Amino acid sequence: MDIVIWILIVACFLLSFAGIIFPLIPAPVMLWIGFLLYFFFIDGDLSLLFWIAMVILTIILIVSDIIANSYFVKKYGGSKWGERIAAVGVIVGSFIIPPFGIIIVPFVAVFLTEIIQQKTTEEAWKASLGSLMGFLGGAAAKVVIQLIMIIWFFFAV
Repeated sequence: MDIVIWILIVACFLLSFAGIIFPLIPAPVMLWIGFLLYFFFIDGDLSLLFWIAMVILTIILIVSDIIANSYFVKKYGGSKWGERIAAVGVIVGSFIIPPFGIIIVPFVAVFLTEIIQQKTTEEAWKASLGSLMGFLGGAAAKVVIQLIMIIWFFFAV
């Protein structure tokens, strides 16, 4: 039975990485399902420090995407509407030609939003590039944070 649970735990951890490319898969939830499978079905002995750290890292994991996207769109001269549209574009893009839609849709959406707001083509292009950099920066941060969480888990068990 333990082998089946371990296979499910590893599958959850792998799915958490798929959640970086497919936002419909909630990466933090997948990680927590893996932790809880271990806790309830194998050995309920994980320290309070582990659980506190996982809560903090989960919050950082969720917020990192928002911060990265907002930071880069703003840094590259995007408007508030550009920032908002980039976030919506990531969600919509996950349904349209996944996984490429989460890169293409926000890029195009920010570009059009900035053009509609009467920015120059160059300014709109830079803001669109910011949305792309934000997505890539957020994805890189997620990979690092998730790896830290998973490695910590394996050290804790």
